[in-house]
Amino acid sequence: MAAAIQTQDFSKSQCAAGLRAALNILEKWKASSEQACQILRISRSTYTRAKQRDSEWAVGLDFDQMQRISLVLNIHAALRLVFDNPENVYGFPSMENHNEFFNGRAPLDIMAQGDMISLYETFRRIDVLRGAQW
Repeated sequence: MAAAIQTQDFSKSQCAAGLRAALNILEKWKASSEQACQILRISRSTYTRAKQRDSEWAVGLDFDQMQRISLVLNIHAALRLVFDNPENVYGFPSMENHNEFFNGRAPLDIMAQGDMISLYETFRRIDVLRGAQW
């Protein structure tokens, strides 16, 4: 994984841009608003504000939240490398997966458990599909 992200290195407008990018990806993955809030550890009000088209809106996020955004963006990047067609790039996270880790559950369901370990381990399993070695 990339070097540790220090939250103070990001302005509130940069945090808002990252959050909106992650939410757009989660929406394309067919995540519910509740799942998105769980995955990114944000409140419902932050979710609602981020979905609005207010270009002036900015938000401060903590280290954990920025890591979560980074993992969602990295999962998306890995899926784009693994799959050529948009149906799989955006559909894979909501498809049942029968490998040992997922055990018949969809990656999105694992990520939405809300803990960092589930999100990170989902990233690792998807990243391996592109040939990454762990």
